[in-house]
Amino acid sequence: MANPSIQIVPLGAGQDVGRSCVLVKLNNKTVMFDCGMHMGYNDERRFPDFTYVSRGNLTQFIDAVIITHFHLDHCGALPFFSEMVGYDGPIYMTQPTKAICPILLEDYRKITVERKGETNFFTSLMIKNCMKKVITVDLHQTIHVDDSLDIKAYYAGHVLGAAMFHIRAGNQSLVYTGDYNMTPDRHLGSAWIDRCSPDVLITESTYATTIRDSKRCRERNFLNKVHACVAKGGKVLIPVFALGRAQELCILLETYWERNNLNVPIYFSAGLTEKANHYYKLFISWTNQKIKKTFVERNMFEFKHILPFEKGYVDAPGAQVLFATPGMLHAGLSLFVFKKWAPDPKNMVILPGYCVAGTVGAKVLKGQKQIEVEGGTIQVKMAVEHLSFSAHADAKGIMQLIGQSNAKNVVLVHGEKKKMAFLADRIKKELGRPCYFPANGESLFIESQTPLPVQLSRTLLKKRPLELEEDGQQREARRVINTQEKNEVKGVLILKNNVPVKFLDSEEAAEEIGLCKHNLEFTTVFDAGIARATTCDEVLQGIFSKLQSSAIDTSNLVLQREEIKGRSLRITVDTQNITKAKMRWNYEDEGWASSVLEVFADAVTQRRLSLAKM
Repeated sequence: MANPSIQIVPLGAGQDVGRSCVLVKLNNKTVMFDCGMHMGYNDERRFPDFTYVSRGNLTQFIDAVIITHFHLDHCGALPFFSEMVGYDGPIYMTQPTKAICPILLEDYRKITVERKGETNFFTSLMIKNCMKKVITVDLHQTIHVDDSLDIKAYYAGHVLGAAMFHIRAGNQSLVYTGDYNMTPDRHLGSAWIDRCSPDVLITESTYATTIRDSKRCRERNFLNKVHACVAKGGKVLIPVFALGRAQELCILLETYWERNNLNVPIYFSAGLTEKANHYYKLFISWTNQKIKKTFVERNMFEFKHILPFEKGYVDAPGAQVLFATPGMLHAGLSLFVFKKWAPDPKNMVILPGYCVAGTVGAKVLKGQKQIEVEGGTIQVKMAVEHLSFSAHADAKGIMQLIGQSNAKNVVLVHGEKKKMAFLADRIKKELGRPCYFPANGESLFIESQTPLPVQLSRTLLKKRPLELEEDGQQREARRVINTQEKNEVKGVLILKNNVPVKFLDSEEAAEEIGLCKHNLEFTTVFDAGIARATTCDEVLQGIFSKLQSSAIDTSNLVLQREEIKGRSLRITVDTQNITKAKMRWNYEDEGWASSVLEVFADAVTQRRLSLAKM
């Protein structure tokens, strides 16, 4: 039989944010979720530790790789894994993710190889070869990886094309969320999943202890701070990733500039606005309802006030606003401009999302005034603001998704250890679900309740009472088992190797396994308690009448000359002492016989009470 437990091993994002990569084994099928890089490292630690799976043939060991979205901390190590480590199996992702992934991977490669001079890194050709292995998945489409492994994608919000994945192998199932957002924004909808009741839900926990304030308040605060800075002649740097929060904040500033008739220039990293606009047009069905409705009349991503940035503008006098990539100030244009603008107290940097530990962005948020980078030390005198426009679920959203999916167990990844521990405790107390947060390289085994198919004997089913139609007319009498109520069916469970499990009547079971039948009979004597009876026949008549007036089913009982008879049950009267009755039965009628004895035990108790009162 298949292993009843599900094995989960984080190769990245275990008690950490960055290089998301989680290995899952269920019902003898192995799936790798995400294959990201860590933005806080520039050495071998930037990629997940693939030595856990790199022994032998990877393609035989791993049945499928699933990428949830195009952010580099979820896909940045994919060409390295497929082309350099040696995985040659299927890779699944949504169509928007497949379209955008190679662009971001190529940008990452250029920064690492062409600017920093690293040699042991994947090439442009490797990125193309990697993408050839990708199989695209539509939302709510069930993909059959093989005869026993299915995957299904659900809308995750977060960024264009982001998806949560439900996988099923045999009787075991699991949901992996990747990054998701339970709150709709200006260009994307909220994450949604049906009540699929997985054995395990693996969820991100970036904001495990955060309950966000009103989105409207955050937007107003952001606009006020930007306006105040540029009004004084300062420059505002907003580090963002190319797709996602960038579009959200661009729409917000574009609307504000238009409404207030402002003429301070707003710039975006050259080329990225055009690429973003192209992909939002191409995948308009992934945006929210408002964008879809107004798209024909006006494309929200064609900006009037936001222009492409050129490097010469960095030293231009006067106020300006710049959206620059990447979002954590760890490389690229955003770091280049930060170095230039940081020493001037008139300027401001607004970090709108989470910054991984070790990045320049994380150091800035900690309040460091001197930051060591390649080429020297940055003196930070500019104003620093952290206004969370992150597209991750907060604690309330995580709890909401757990309830929505009806998961039996919860595993937290992509978060900080202390915050994970706090949220795990809350999940256990408030939702009553077991919750775990394994570290990188730690194996977690979760027992799953595997249903056991059983062939039920027709003979046993026929022992169920007839159920009438509601109008009382027995037009179609049916034997039913109400699954909402307790139903007792007594029989024998037969388990044999390589044969379906059977639940049989005792006689069928004896025949099935070749046993000789032995009858076990019980006998007891009880006080009949029939007053004024003088013959055995009168006592039997009294016993029969008393049983008929009780709550016992007497449809199978027959009063004969010397006994009351029904199935295996027999009641006779002692000819030497007619106050005593004798009853015998076999084990199949144990419950019935017990009910008969209770009737006469109650009768004796009532008679004794009556005598006591006289």
